[in-house]
Amino acid sequence: MNQAVRCGQAAAAGKPARSRLTRLLVAPMVLVLAAALAACGDDEPAIASPFTGCGSLTEPPAAAATDLPDLQLPCFTGDDEVSLRSLRGPAVINIWASWCEPCRTELPVMQGLADKAEGRVTVLGVDSGDKRDKGADFATDKGVRMPTLFDEKGALLNNLGRINLPVTVFVDSSGKSYVHPLPLDARGLSEQLRKHTGVTVTP
Repeated sequence: MNQAVRCGQAAAAGKPARSRLTRLLVAPMVLVLAAALAACGDDEPAIASPFTGCGSLTEPPAAAATDLPDLQLPCFTGDDEVSLRSLRGPAVINIWASWCEPCRTELPVMQGLADKAEGRVTVLGVDSGDKRDKGADFATDKGVRMPTLFDEKGALLNNLGRINLPVTVFVDSSGKSYVHPLPLDARGLSEQLRKHTGVTVTP
């Protein structure tokens, strides 16, 4: 038997062994690849929200429709979509972002109002033009829990014709709104609240 025939026979004899070995090696690799692809297809981990849900914002008895822009914004917490024109007044809407330096001082003041208002006025935030994780971290650091909407593209701020943050909107019980474009301390917030909604909260 010549050398070529012996080599051909050896190759044929070794082929089943190599096939079994290939299958043994490939099968785990396929499983690992499938798991990696599945992980890549998953949504990003949910971001823990420090805010209260928005279910109470439009609960009956609702006031007359507000004159706010006709927008629906998602609640930061949960899956609710909130129509701004269906908000229950009187209300205070604070528009802020984690990157806004004055907001770092003002936002806890708004939470203080929410704590003291005791249901007499709805106090909510709108995280505007921000990243969800940064907004959540910022609010957690500041101890802010009031209901908050997430306005990633800044639609409300744009519709109000404003550029800078923070902005606070006061809505009276008839649905009429007033836009205050400057930061507020506790005393200033109390004064603006009384002036534009008729509700008195001691700072």
